[in-house]
Amino acid sequence: MYRLFFNLFFKPLDAETSHKIVDTGLRLASKLGILRAGKRPKKIQLMGQSFENRIGLGAGFDKNAKLVRPLHALGFGHIEVGTVTFHAQPGNPKPRSFRVPEYDALINRMGFNNDGAKVISERLAKLRSDYKNLPVIGVNIGKSRIVEAKDAAEDYRATTKLVAGVADYLAVNVSSPNTPGLRDLQQVESLRPILQAVMDECQGKPVLVKVSPDLADDDFLAVLDLVQNLKLKGVIMTNTTTRRDGVGDSAVLKEAGGLSGPVLAARSIEMLKIARRALPSDYVLISVGGVSSVVQAVERVRLGADLVQIYTGLIYQGPFWPRRLAKALVN
Repeated sequence: MYRLFFNLFFKPLDAETSHKIVDTGLRLASKLGILRAGKRPKKIQLMGQSFENRIGLGAGFDKNAKLVRPLHALGFGHIEVGTVTFHAQPGNPKPRSFRVPEYDALINRMGFNNDGAKVISERLAKLRSDYKNLPVIGVNIGKSRIVEAKDAAEDYRATTKLVAGVADYLAVNVSSPNTPGLRDLQQVESLRPILQAVMDECQGKPVLVKVSPDLADDDFLAVLDLVQNLKLKGVIMTNTTTRRDGVGDSAVLKEAGGLSGPVLAARSIEMLKIARRALPSDYVLISVGGVSSVVQAVERVRLGADLVQIYTGLIYQGPFWPRRLAKALVN
């Protein structure tokens, strides 16, 4: 039924317009009390936080922390807002988001469009003041576009100072393909000062790093060593890919940007296996990328993921999907 609705209503619209309609609809439904999360027991203890379930929403859907309550009502146990940058920024020119329905995939080159760390931190502070029944809220932080790579650590530091107090955990994003030079910061010599700056200002909140699926295995292992060395809480695997392996050559697939969806699944699973072997069991692994069925979500947990995030699957599977996934992962 949802797929028919999607094809009739959303498919004729461009991806970003569709997202804005969904955004408005979710906020309105929440405001009118149509979409409301009931009290749920906190069942899973990780990183000093109590999670209702293992399913979360990956960063990028709720860039400005305006949808936490309605998304919680859909069944998510945690929501990662952002990516948040110190400076507010409009992102890349439009069009910048594209559907690839033959692969249930998306391509985006949004470019960290967001309201900026100060505004978003104030919004989250008000949310926490006004409501107590909330999911775990992660804040995904990235480099401001106007900041040079050599100054990246101080930019991340400044953002962390503003958002740490209102976050349940922090996710350091150095892996988006849509900010020039950002992925270069995954190299250990560049990554170390960034992670150290975030750790210095995190106010004791858990810090994780989000990595690219395009990292070579040796580079990924070097990042995992750094995670242990700096005593981060864990790793989020993975962001979108710039590769087009295993897909066709249609016009939309030639668009620049990060590709997400089932095409990411194989690499996301490979990296999950590598990380679980390399890190002690008390390090938290969040698996994201290519989860498009209950079976796949269960597989991620069996392979060692502590939490599973979705994003593209929500677009193609519909609003009732998070609750089905969460129910499947109860045991």
